[in-house]
Parts: sequence; C-alpha cells; structure tokens
Amino acid sequence: MLIDLRSDTVTRPTKPMLQAMFEAKVGDDVFGEDPSINELEGKTAKIFGMEAGMFCPSGTMTNQVAVKTHTNPMEEVIIEKSNHVYYYEVGGIAFHSGCSIRTIDGDHGRITPQQIEENIMPRNLHAAETSLVCIENTSNRGGGAYYSLEEMIAISKTCKKHNLKLHLDGARIFNAIVAQDIKPAELGKHFDSISVCLSKGLGCPVGSVLMGSKEFIGKARKYRKSFGGGMRQAGFLAAAGIYALDNHVKRLKDDHIRAKQIGNALKKLSIVDTDFSVPTNIVIFKLKPGNSADDFVKKLDVENIKCFSIGDNKVRMLTHLDVNDEQIAKVVEVLGRMG
Repeated sequence: MLIDLRSDTVTRPTKPMLQAMFEAKVGDDVFGEDPSINELEGKTAKIFGMEAGMFCPSGTMTNQVAVKTHTNPMEEVIIEKSNHVYYYEVGGIAFHSGCSIRTIDGDHGRITPQQIEENIMPRNLHAAETSLVCIENTSNRGGGAYYSLEEMIAISKTCKKHNLKLHLDGARIFNAIVAQDIKPAELGKHFDSISVCLSKGLGCPVGSVLMGSKEFIGKARKYRKSFGGGMRQAGFLAAAGIYALDNHVKRLKDDHIRAKQIGNALKKLSIVDTDFSVPTNIVIFKLKPGNSADDFVKKLDVENIKCFSIGDNKVRMLTHLDVNDEQIAKVVEVLGRMG
C-alpha cells in the first residue's frame, strides 16, 4: 500500500468526478462557447462574490496572468519571500511582467499591513514604483498557516490607502475557509483578484480559476491567450471543477484532522524539533541537529510512505483526498518506530 504524502496535487479523480467529466457538455472555450467552462467560471466567481472568472491550466498561470494584468513594466510587487508566486514560479514576474520584486520576511508566509507600508517604494525617477501586493492563503512553505479574515481586511485597507492592487494566491484558500468557518463571499470585496486551485485539496486533475471584475478578466483573457492558456473543449476539465466545488469542500476538515494526527505522532519523536504547528493539511517539521532529513525521507520510503525534504533539514507532508484513516494509522505506526 503506497501512501503518498508529497503533495495534495497527486490526487486522482474519484469515480463520480470521472463520470461528471465523461458527461460534460463542451464547446470551444476560446470562442467562449464551452458551456461547462462558462458554468465553472460563473459559479466560482459567485462563490467568492466577484464579477467574473477565467479558467486556466494551472495556478502558476492564474498568478502570472494576474500580475501581468495589474502591473506595468518597471513597477514593483511586494511578496512574502517564501510565497509561491515568488519562490516556485521560475522568476515569472520578471520574465512576463518586467517588474521587480520586493520580498518581505514574514511569519510562516504571512505579512502585516505595517510591513507593507514599510516596503512601499516612493514615486521618483530612481525607483520601481510599488503597484501590487500578493499574498498567499494558506501558505505552502509556511506549513499551511493562514490569514484570518480580519487580517486580510486590514491588508486590503492598507493597499487601498496607498492605491495598490491586491492579489490573493488562494491555491488552498478553501483550506483556510474551512479552518475558520467563514464564507468565501466575504473575500471578494477585499481583493482586486483571487486565484483558486482546483487540483490540490479539491482533487481535480487540472486547473485553476482567476477571478476579478469584468474589466479585469476581459484584459486577463488576452494575456492568458498570449501565455498559451487558451484551450478548446476544456469543459471536460471544468466538469471536474464543478463537481469538486459541490462535493469536496467540506471534506477538507478530514484532511486537517489527519494532518494533526501525523503532527502529534511526530512530536513524540526525540529526533524531531517540536516547534511546529499544523493549522490545516500541511505538516512541515525540522529534525534536530545530528539527524538528516534526507535519511528520514528514505526510511519512510522503504515503508512505502512518500514525502520529501524542503531544505534546512525540514520535511514536508500533506494530507489529501487520496489518504484515508487506515493509511494515516499506518503512518503513525511507522513514525512510532523511528524514535
């Protein structure tokens, strides 16, 4: 029995999701004629209280299209230094948008309004003018930490005060929503754009949705086309997203519970630094000096448990749709033998 804890991107469609995909009504999305894509985009935008949505193959594309749409070359984007849009998107902001990046050392991937204000570049001949702030919720490298609704509202007010656009990389935003028991529609009014990934906790095979005003999405569609993101009968993928939004959101609580069970087992090990928390479905922990993260991962691999080291002697594990209680019990049992 293989237990894959490397990421929540490794999930495969459930049988009901596959059936929904098989039965999908499709058309040509570049012509705006795919009914399933149109339904998914409208449904997602409505859930988050925004005017319009646009389907893309990946969260990286939704983020990069958002930055491109919000900015002009020679401007600057404020981002926490471990956030996905900076750390994992291959320098895309510089490549696609011609913007510089001002990184902030945050708390588990999160930044504060004060930090934003302290890092706004002034308007002058020598500076790249700050025009956009990007935040990630939940934070991948921050161990699944999330911004509360109040914290997001405070950041939004700061951005409005300084005439800055605000983008939310919500790859795992539903994890944050479920953890806090808040309504997604509360978020739309506080952001200029939001991206939501369907292929992580929601269990779809492919896809993300970018949301914003009708004007913003209209402009973003042209950039998506230039990035190679215009697809044709993409409704087969959209059908998976529609099914996931209807059936896979509330169950994220199960992933959080299972992740905490792994965290509790790890904290009993003498080789693990117990200074970590498990707020959602991501478990990131550090081994004490004299113990190797790579060796730890190899020992688990022998037991058919997959995870990986993320540097600084840290290991990351994620729970997801394809990990059940029996498998978690096996992980806990194996960890108990690792001292």
